[in-house]
Amino acid sequence: MRLMQARPLLQAAILAFAAACAAPSLAQEDLIPTPKAVIYPGDLILDEMLVDVPNPARDGSGPFVNSRSLIVGKAARLTLLPGHAIPFSGVSNRKLVSNGAEVKLVFSEGDLIITTTGSALQDGSIGDIVKVRNDDSGVTVSGAVQPDGSVQVSGG
Repeated sequence: MRLMQARPLLQAAILAFAAACAAPSLAQEDLIPTPKAVIYPGDLILDEMLVDVPNPARDGSGPFVNSRSLIVGKAARLTLLPGHAIPFSGVSNRKLVSNGAEVKLVFSEGDLIITTTGSALQDGSIGDIVKVRNDDSGVTVSGAVQPDGSVQVSGG
């Protein structure tokens, strides 16, 4: 009879132990990255510039970044304040082409590759289509920003 009374207590103890073991992992999922210090617009966001704090919206909802991997290596678009959640709209891909900067224009078709320089008429990140004025001809062309900062122009 005594064994029957101890069984519910044992089950409750096992459940309490399991919940205590699971609590740290649940707490880790509720952390969001925030700046350690002020990050200004245009600054490149590095991992060491961030600290994890508890997420005020426990359900993970809201327009805020919930993972470092989503913002490390990107640029701040807004002033990001220490201890405040980082909105998705506050970061963007790093601009490789800046308005007014000299860029390398590349045209390639088959084995033919032509390169020249131009002046960017707008900012652009990898994959963005930007307008560039050819320095030699003065003609404005459009092309895709490449990872090396050049602009790939297509024929047609």
